[in-house]
Amino acid sequence: MAEQVISKEEIMAVFPTVQKTMADALGCDADDIKLDVSLIEGLDAESIDFLDMVFRLERAFKIKVPRGKIIEDVRGEMPVEEFEQGGVLTEKGLARLREYLAEIPEDRFKLPMRVDQIARLYTPETFCKLVIRAQRAAQAAG
Repeated sequence: MAEQVISKEEIMAVFPTVQKTMADALGCDADDIKLDVSLIEGLDAESIDFLDMVFRLERAFKIKVPRGKIIEDVRGEMPVEEFEQGGVLTEKGLARLREYLAEIPEDRFKLPMRVDQIARLYTPETFCKLVIRAQRAAQAAG
């Protein structure tokens, strides 16, 4: 199942709403929310903040984002044991993650990478793409 390309135009169309939503959730200035800032390392987001952001984005865009959706999408059809072993990504799993999170600079992928560390990579652009994928899924479902 090949991933549909998401254009910069599509990302920029949803970014202002994502930016405002994230700023509200994190209690920071919207100007602090740049497309490529790490939500955890750059903006001190915590796992509870991710839940809050997803909830707010679902409301703002009238979409549904199942919990664990990013990891599920990254893995796709790949069997779990090919994707990760003992909570650590395999080489194939890491290659899949790099492809899915193409917006993340290569040097941010630390090896070995644990599945529970993947969220450290997320940026506002990651969430823009999440919104766009959810919108596409909703349209496809009719």
